[in-house]
Amino acid sequence: MKLIHRLLGIEAQDIDGLSRQILMPVGFALAVLLLWEGVTHVFSIKEVLLPAPSAIWSRLQESLPVLLQHAWPTAWESVAGFLIASVLGIGLAALLSASHTMRSMLYPNVVLFQLIPKIALAPLFIVWLGIGFESRLAFSVFISFFPIVVATLAGLDNVDKSLLRLCRALTASNWQVFASVRLPHALPYVFSGMKIATTFAIIGVIVGEFITSQAGLGYLILFASSQADTALILATITVLCVFGLVFYGLVALAERWTRTRFGA
Repeated sequence: MKLIHRLLGIEAQDIDGLSRQILMPVGFALAVLLLWEGVTHVFSIKEVLLPAPSAIWSRLQESLPVLLQHAWPTAWESVAGFLIASVLGIGLAALLSASHTMRSMLYPNVVLFQLIPKIALAPLFIVWLGIGFESRLAFSVFISFFPIVVATLAGLDNVDKSLLRLCRALTASNWQVFASVRLPHALPYVFSGMKIATTFAIIGVIVGEFITSQAGLGYLILFASSQADTALILATITVLCVFGLVFYGLVALAERWTRTRFGA
């Protein structure tokens, strides 16, 4: 086995890392599913209360075309909201880091807005923007914006002071310091905030679909609940989880590429 690993160029540390990152969580999830399946059969739990994973899988296969049809609006609105929130969040964090005056004026108000329960504001976005995708997109941006601002600002502020003194000694401009020192140093913080924002962006869209939409995974969950179709609810949630994992994975891949590119 060691010879095969050497021929493939795989180190022992890589195998151990692969085991911890993939095999262990997958194995635990499979064990939970097997336990779930066994409990539903042993205790004869009604499907309307808690369907077995096998029943959910069957329902998923039966409804796959419908699920994919409703997954599309949820997916593109979530991605669009995330991208807009990322641009606005990074831009605002850069502004707050560069200007103490703007930071004193804006940052406390940003924090104040985040203290308001988000679900309470969802109807206001519908009143302001209507029942179309615009209200869902705006709400998604609103709730996923704050983690990116906080994380990026922390990264921009936590630059090694000796590097900043060296830049001043070399008469570097503020833009040069930002582009060459502050931003590359802040990349791990930026992507930490973006990973959190992926979840928030999806939540924002789903909440909007609960209220107004006639399409999307949130609407499908609400429709299935009105029909007491628990298997369809859980099948829809499964599709939503898969999308969330793919979304998060793409952000993680972008982080790896960016940090390699900039040496962060």
